[in-house]
Order: sequence, then C-alpha cells, then structure tokens
Amino acid sequence: MLSFEGAKRSLESAGQAHVLQFWPELGEGERRAFLQELSQLDLKGLRDHCEGAARAAAFPPCSLDEHVEPVPAESIGSARTGDEDSLAAWGNEGLLQISENRVGVLLLAGGQGTRLGVQYPKGMYDVGLPSGKTLYQMQAERIHKIQQLADRKFESACTVPWYIMTSEFTLAPTEKFFKENNYFGLQPSDIVMFEQRMIPAVTFDGKVILQGKGKIAMAPDGNGGLYQALVDNKVLEDMKKRGVEYLHVYCVDNILVKMADPVFIGFCVSKGADCGAKVVAKVHPAEPVGVVCRVQGVSQVVEYSEIQPETAALRGPGGELVYSAGNICNHFFTRSFLQDVAEVYKGQLKQHVAFKKVPFVDTCGNPVKPSKPNGIKMEKFVFDVFPFSRNFVAFEVVREDEFSPLKNADGAAVDSPTTARNSLLAQHCRWATAAKATLLDERGNRLPPSDSVSAGDNPPAQCEISPLVSYFGAGAAAQREDADNSSHPR
Repeated sequence: MLSFEGAKRSLESAGQAHVLQFWPELGEGERRAFLQELSQLDLKGLRDHCEGAARAAAFPPCSLDEHVEPVPAESIGSARTGDEDSLAAWGNEGLLQISENRVGVLLLAGGQGTRLGVQYPKGMYDVGLPSGKTLYQMQAERIHKIQQLADRKFESACTVPWYIMTSEFTLAPTEKFFKENNYFGLQPSDIVMFEQRMIPAVTFDGKVILQGKGKIAMAPDGNGGLYQALVDNKVLEDMKKRGVEYLHVYCVDNILVKMADPVFIGFCVSKGADCGAKVVAKVHPAEPVGVVCRVQGVSQVVEYSEIQPETAALRGPGGELVYSAGNICNHFFTRSFLQDVAEVYKGQLKQHVAFKKVPFVDTCGNPVKPSKPNGIKMEKFVFDVFPFSRNFVAFEVVREDEFSPLKNADGAAVDSPTTARNSLLAQHCRWATAAKATLLDERGNRLPPSDSVSAGDNPPAQCEISPLVSYFGAGAAAQREDADNSSHPR
C-alpha cells in the first residue's frame, strides 16, 4: 500500500495537494482506508486527467456537420424492412452459433440509477408488471429461452454465458440479489460478474473533489470502461476458454432487450462484421440520441449536440431523415476485435464530459449537497471503439419491439417505470392478438385487436407473457388462452 509520504509527493506533483488537507483530522482507520483508496488511483496520470477534464469542459466539441455522412446502405440490415427469407436465414445462423456455444451476452450495469431515484442497481428494479418481475429476472429468462430454442433446433445442449459489468456501487448488491434468487435458474458458473474502474470527479478548474475528509468523490468511468475492465478482470481469457467468439453487449435499463438476438447475431456473422450496432429510427430531428453515421469515412456515433439542427433535419427523397439511425447501446463484437481493442486501441478512446451535482466537503470540512452542477465526471462510451472496426454494420430494429429504456422516476414524460411497463404490456398484447387470443376487460367484454398499440401507450389489457413461454412472440399461440386485465399469462 502507498505510504503517506509517497501519496503526498504524487499528489503535489499532480497539483492536487489539497486532497490531504484534512489528514491531521483523520483517525487511524480512516487514514488506512484513505491510503488504500489513493493506492488504487492512477496517480501518475492524475494531472493529465484533471487538466483534461477542465479543458474539455471549457471547450465543448466542435460541430461535425462538414464531415458527417450516413452509413452506406450496403452496411445496413433491417428487421423492419428486411425480406422474410433474409430474416429467417440470419435467425438460423444466429441460432446455429448459439447452439455451438460461440455466443455470450454482456450486460453494462455499472450505473447508480440516480435519475431513477433508487439506492440499488437498476437491474433489481420492479417496474410494476403483474408478475412483479425485475429487469434481471426477465433478462435471465430470455437467456433460458434462447438456449432452449437453439437446443431444440440443433439438438444441442448449449450455454450462453452472461457477463455482467458492475461498479464499486453495484457489484455487492448485484451478487447478493442473484444469490438470493438462486441465479434465476441459471448456473452460477455461467454468470461472470466483474467491476469497472472508478475515476475522480473534478471541479471546473481541474481540482479533485473531496466527498469527505478522507474520501475522494469517485464515479464509474462510463460504459466505455468496459475495455479496460475486460483486461483487469481477465474476461477475454474466460471467453476464449469457453469458446465464445461473438458477444452481444447491451445496457441494463432496456426492458425490451432481446438477449443474444439470433437475427442480429446472424446478420453480423453473415456480413463478416467485427462490430455492429442496433439502431432505431429517430422520432424527430431533435430527439436527444446519438446518431450512428460516418465522419470522414469512419463509422462512429455522433452526439446530437455535435450536429447543427439544420443538418439533423435533412430529409431524403422519400421524406425520411438522412441522419435517423438512433443509437440504443445494443452492440455486437467479435472476441478478436475486443482483443485488438484491449491490446492496441483502448488508450485512444476519447473522453466525454458530464456535468454533475457532486456532494463535497467545503474548506472547513462541512458536507455540502449542491443544487446545481459543480463538477465534471469524465466518461468513456462503449461505442467509442466503432472507428477501430474493419467491417462495421448497423441493424435497424422497430422501436416498439426492442427499445424502451428505464432512466427517469415516474412523473417524467419519457423513459419512466410507467412508459417501460406500458411498452412491454403493449408488446405482449400485440403478441396475443397475433396468436388469435381474445383479450377481455374486467367485465368480460371483448377488447378490440391490439395490433396497433405502440410502446408507451396504455395497453388495452394487463397481458404479460413470460419469456419462458415466448422469446419474441413465437410460440404464444401454443399457450393461447383468453386473458383479462386481472389474470395474465406469465
């Protein structure tokens, strides 16, 4: 462990001597804990981190309008407009790869859920479904089902390992939650949890923020911290040992995520892609989502703040938005590409600025909860590796089928527990209607067909179909029965 003298020298060299200003007031145990925390910091890179954060905050990114262009048509597939034969072929290819144990899923679950207003990991959240299932349970059951579908089709006994990237805030409660729920029926050895790194929050003038007298304000290094975490925790070695060649990476908060989606995986494999992204059509030009496109011929995600409104509003000959490929943090990577990123490119990932309200202690050591942003958290994003891809593809999916994130507390207009719940129930009503089921209200009256119900709308009935029954609507007909809004298929 770092000595006090060693820490003092390193912090002074980095221009951060104030970090130890309350040292004389700390007890022996507090001093040991503080030195342990400082030992885990990259003190040699601290000056660059702090100066870079202040510089990035002072100079927002330039507009990229002159250099941006859409992803070429030959690199795009679509679940919305693709022909049935192609979709079936991609689905078969994906199921084949799954049946041969060549596919894993990786969950990005390091965030704290601050906007949602809970003190536990988002995956443990119950959005109020009739079944009471959490996001983690639904995702586990989708893994069960896709393994079952691959096994039936190819007479295999396959495993889709589940890699879960947590942070200092989410690892222990996630491990406890999975253990208490018997890993939702999955084998514990097939669930690999690991932590991403933490980095200091910084003031606007480049000073490390003290959360307490002996505690630095730390934050996860963004979901782009994945690539360093894969190295730190030997996750790529685990994938190689299991024979995993393809990885589906996704964010915890999307209630509609298709785990190890065979169509997406099959499309990427068929195209020989090393990197792929699912996208949804933007609802309107100003929708605040990143756009998958090319900049000077290189595939990447451009933030909505980096394109001028008039460029975002450009339309093609059919009236469609030219830059409509909204990023939903749902990606495909080959293991060999991830190995290249880990060995060659991870040091080149750019940093993104996030302005946050960071609790701190003032010069007298009094705790302060700021009412407006007072600090900078530097983040890397998982999509920052797209420019390093040799063969990048995009795959368009239907928003109502595959994307409804949970980010805000109830009362917000979008991305809340209510909108997420309604999205899932509306989808399941559409599945039931497609399977010729009859939906009844609480009085036994027949409800109209629900094939037109969209994500976020109030569903006509509380119809919930368990992932163990149907992965994506198929097979629902075999389970068909009348449902009302008090009895629901689960």
